[in-house]
Amino acid sequence: MPPLRYETFDQTSLFASLTPEERQEIAALAVEKSYEPGQSLFYEGDPCEGLYVIGSGTVKISKTSSSGREIMLMLESAPSSVAEVPLFDGGGYPATVTALRATVAFLVRKDDFRRFCTQHPEVPIKMLAVVGRRLRQLVGLIESVTFGSVRQRLARTLLESASPEAATPGQIPLTHEELALRLGTVREVVSRNLARFQAEGIVRIVKRQIVITDPAALRAEAETEF
Repeated sequence: MPPLRYETFDQTSLFASLTPEERQEIAALAVEKSYEPGQSLFYEGDPCEGLYVIGSGTVKISKTSSSGREIMLMLESAPSSVAEVPLFDGGGYPATVTALRATVAFLVRKDDFRRFCTQHPEVPIKMLAVVGRRLRQLVGLIESVTFGSVRQRLARTLLESASPEAATPGQIPLTHEELALRLGTVREVVSRNLARFQAEGIVRIVKRQIVITDPAALRAEAETEF
């Protein structure tokens, strides 16, 4: 079995409670797919083809209103999974998933997944615990988008997005446009608020790279009462 395939399923949180043998078995069912930046894995409303497991790269999960306004629900970087809910409720994909960077994904087709669960009836219960945590994250996102100013929401998003693996501590691996999509606003509003944070010494922006310089002050902004 190709190393990336096994390593991806072994490290993805959705499968953390499965045995090594179960992870290897479900990984063997997957079909490898490659996507260029900007290419969609699937669109909101499409019939569910199966579960996508991100082996490399980063994707955004987004929804679009009838007026064409897009809001990014979250970013997912490898190793991770997307489109778990339709596997269980039988509906279509609830959001659009698009590659932000060159991405390799492994598709476990719906019928193969269901046969696998029939053979291992304890697997759905193990996986639903992870799906439940993802739904709680979405509830938190709805609260974040619904309440509070853009400044407050931007502060929370910066704190949540700071990469612990970045070469520079506190570095944010998101562009102004990606932050705007996540907050449901436009890039100009994000840039304006970031400029204010920089003037106050809370962040530093060098060559479009955002770095948190005063986490305590940023946390105070994020925790301000709605």
